[in-house]
Amino acid sequence: MRAHRWLLALGLTLAIGAGARDGLSAWVAAAPMPPLLTTTGAEVLDRDGRPLRIYTVADGRWRLAPGQVDPAFTDMLIAFEDQRFRSHAGIDPLAMLRAGAQAVRHGGIVSGASTLTMQVARLLEEGSTGQWAGKLRQIRLALALERRLSKQEILQIYLARAPYGGNIEGIRAATLAWFAKEPRRLTPAEAALLVALPQSPETRRPDRHPDAARAARDRVLDRMARQGVLSFEAAEAAKLDRVPVARRPFPALAPHLADRAVAEDASALRHDLTIDAALQAQLEALAARAVRGLPDPVSVAIVLADHRSGEILASVGSAGIGSGARQGYVDMTTALRSPGSTLKPVIYAMAFDRGLAHPQTLIDDAPARFGAYAPQNFDGYFRGEVTAADALRQSLNIPPVRLLDAMGPAHLMDVMRRAGLQPKLPGDHAGLAVALGGVGVSLTDMVQLYAALAQGGEAMPLRWRQGEDSAPQRILGRAAAWQVGDILAGLAPPANAPARALAYKTGTSYGHRDAWALGWDGAHVAGVWIGRPDGTPVPGAFGGDLAAPILFEAFQRLKSGFDPLPPPPPDTLTVGTAELPQPLRRFAGRGAAFDVARGAPELIFPPDGARMAAQGGLPVKVRGGTPPYTWMANGASMLTGVRAAQASLTGLGQGFSRISVIDAAGRSARVTVRLD
Repeated sequence: MRAHRWLLALGLTLAIGAGARDGLSAWVAAAPMPPLLTTTGAEVLDRDGRPLRIYTVADGRWRLAPGQVDPAFTDMLIAFEDQRFRSHAGIDPLAMLRAGAQAVRHGGIVSGASTLTMQVARLLEEGSTGQWAGKLRQIRLALALERRLSKQEILQIYLARAPYGGNIEGIRAATLAWFAKEPRRLTPAEAALLVALPQSPETRRPDRHPDAARAARDRVLDRMARQGVLSFEAAEAAKLDRVPVARRPFPALAPHLADRAVAEDASALRHDLTIDAALQAQLEALAARAVRGLPDPVSVAIVLADHRSGEILASVGSAGIGSGARQGYVDMTTALRSPGSTLKPVIYAMAFDRGLAHPQTLIDDAPARFGAYAPQNFDGYFRGEVTAADALRQSLNIPPVRLLDAMGPAHLMDVMRRAGLQPKLPGDHAGLAVALGGVGVSLTDMVQLYAALAQGGEAMPLRWRQGEDSAPQRILGRAAAWQVGDILAGLAPPANAPARALAYKTGTSYGHRDAWALGWDGAHVAGVWIGRPDGTPVPGAFGGDLAAPILFEAFQRLKSGFDPLPPPPPDTLTVGTAELPQPLRRFAGRGAAFDVARGAPELIFPPDGARMAAQGGLPVKVRGGTPPYTWMANGASMLTGVRAAQASLTGLGQGFSRISVIDAAGRSARVTVRLD
């Protein structure tokens, strides 16, 4: 029966050659054409084009765009499957004659005559080749495809759709699954196996039938040697290579960020992120290891970025997306949590920037009540009068609340929002409790805020998609940002970590619900959060004990050493308490610093927002207040003991400058000007 079918094929071939072209042309032109577009899975790639995560198509098959394929593989494929692929019109009459003659001689099929184009027709129709009607339909479609598509387009469909065992389709999915590599460079043994697999993808699956896979591969190698595609020596050497015996897992890094990228642009098949795949893998492993020994509901999140460019290099949303008890599916880099003490550095930087305090300003750590609010230190003890620097290093609670009371919590919220954060306030009202974590922020937002400190007070939104860009915005003065960084660099590091490598701060939210550590060096910034995604307490969890060691280790996974922190800006006032201007030696509180009652100084020239020439000194004039006056620019003392209402400030550079005047009673006024 099979011989009769091949005689029919032979008759068709002879009919074509004999001149039945008109009827054949009409028959081919009327061929129903299946959809030619090959649906492929979305890919999320890292900064260097390496896959972070790959998605299946709708029916669960792994199918990817072929991309760059090793020419040696395509040469081997054509030599084995269809030697005259480049020249025939969809069917190969010579192959049909040969196959028909062999079928008659042997009484059955000895060799096939299916061209690559016919195989593409079968793949497009997802039909069988065993029935004569199906074979004839594929011949018709193959001839129609050759009229519509180029040879390269036909080959691309084959490379995208050919079956390679199980739910693997296409050359690129096959090389990732069987060899964990891209198809751009293949060994002769790998190429031969991939040529052999589509002929019988299930019976030759290397993970289930390694002997059959090896035998089929070796037959391809033998033929390639006979045809001169490979030397006999190369073919024999390739036979010594092992056949893979297990499927490799497809890349599944940065699952939360990958899902977010696909959700935001579901129509895109390629998503290029700023993530570094190698670093991401290391930090995911670090997160998984960090929760060992902790209660099951506890999770961890890590964000690491380059604060110079704003690019996020790694974003770990949980201790493992498959960790059911730890709610690993929840992306804790974006969840709103209480930041604990990690906002304190920003409060101090604001106070330094506004001339309200200096790192060596003495501030009282004593019981205080602000209306109905009476904050306490974490340990319940009070230290008395301490410098602002020591208060920040010890993470005391009363001093930053005093400073925020003087400035107003709304100003802190304004700085956070101008830095690009999206904080959530209970009842939408900013109270003094925000100084100690009474506001909802995400880990990514906090890393962004610390990146602004690392960049000398310039905030730039962190980005995780390539191609996005935004201009930085100054939210704090350079000197104030550096002063805070210098204070935090003096904190004792975790065990076995180098001193003064990072400017970092830890925090623990009320009830031990959140443990934080955030920090930066000269190039990078990172943040770590540990807690339960459902917000319930984790007794005994402290940022310094749990999160800080992970923070330092994250930096060490990134690079072999730490980038040095920057030197102080030229306008930084680095003196002891006794050398400070009298109003800055002790913090006097809101009544002294922002007294708007009659008699407080008023800076009447230059007007706020003025644009003036930088040459020759900046004339300034104050009205009211009690002399002598102290004049400051950008947090640095410029003139002290001035009794006259007018003065001239020299040495100011071009750009924006914050000018402050403080009278003998500690009351102040300030303006911001731009000098050209």
